[in-house]
Amino acid sequence: MTRLLGVLLMVLLVYAVLMGSFPPARSLRNHQTLAERLGYYGIPTLGIGVLIVSGGIDLSIGSLLGLTAVYFGLLLNGPLSARQTIPLAICLGGDGVLLGSALASAAGVPRRIAVLLSLLPGAGLTWACYRYLPGQHVPAWAAMLVLLGFASQIGLFHGLLITRLHLQPFLVTLCGLFMYRGLARWLSPGALALPFDPHTTALRALLVSGRMIGFPHILLWMALVALVLAVLLHASVYGRYWFAIGNNEQAARYAGIATARYKIAAYVICSTLAGLGGLVFFLMYRNATPSSAGSLLELYAITGAVLGGCNLRGGQGTIPGIVLGAAVLPLLQQICTYNVHIGSDLEYTVIGGALLLATIVNELVTQWSKRR
Repeated sequence: MTRLLGVLLMVLLVYAVLMGSFPPARSLRNHQTLAERLGYYGIPTLGIGVLIVSGGIDLSIGSLLGLTAVYFGLLLNGPLSARQTIPLAICLGGDGVLLGSALASAAGVPRRIAVLLSLLPGAGLTWACYRYLPGQHVPAWAAMLVLLGFASQIGLFHGLLITRLHLQPFLVTLCGLFMYRGLARWLSPGALALPFDPHTTALRALLVSGRMIGFPHILLWMALVALVLAVLLHASVYGRYWFAIGNNEQAARYAGIATARYKIAAYVICSTLAGLGGLVFFLMYRNATPSSAGSLLELYAITGAVLGGCNLRGGQGTIPGIVLGAAVLPLLQQICTYNVHIGSDLEYTVIGGALLLATIVNELVTQWSKRR
């Protein structure tokens, strides 16, 4: 609670500096811009926050967000080439294997037979992707669902490498950072623009551009994600297991917790929310450049989660704190934008220094409260 209050005071202080020093920042339009940016940054920050609580880390979410944004643009603009369907076909085939395995297990089929049966829908989806997607335009709603499945498969891939092959999370996701950025550049040689058609416009209004009672839809969607994760993390057995794994994975395993299963689930949640962030990015900014979309977002998200009370060693963190931590970055960006003495070259220096100072103060307050 002490750390949460500290984060709240930090957010209020930065907000007071912004509003007190720059009168144009007080406008309704600027507050709506801040809300939109909070929604955009908050979604991947919530995902990485849950993962950090469970003792994991993901350095690839910025590149995955960029890859998802680029792929979303490719699906909407079309026509797809045969080469551009390869990663999608692999991941859709993986979704089919998981679906077939789940159905076979639910029906009580023996495990070996279930594994064989699960290959049928996977092969079917892979074949359908190769057969029908090249040369086609994909509707916006279908593209959104397909890419969320694509992102979840990336998280499953990370989780399996870490839990089954016992690879280091830092190394696995660092490799992913390079792989997904390179894949995005391979899939598209240049920037992609958002097409203007009724389905895409409706999806953009639903996720990003629309407003309800003055609040941007993207902020409301982020709040909905935060609510669901708050229930999972603070009011369910899954959250208790994630905290236990983050505090001491070996002790959690000895206590009978299926640590590998819950760690994989945390990676899937993190990657899925990064994929959702990619869709939001493309709809919000109406374009995506393979070399820069989502650049540095993984660092912003990790910093926001840490500012919000997450411990990089795992086992600590709250959803309200993560949301407050995610709010710091948009406020600092606005201060840099309105201050004429800070050029674009110094923006990252100012933001990094302010975040480092806030992290140091937050840690000192936490240690002081523990000593008391």
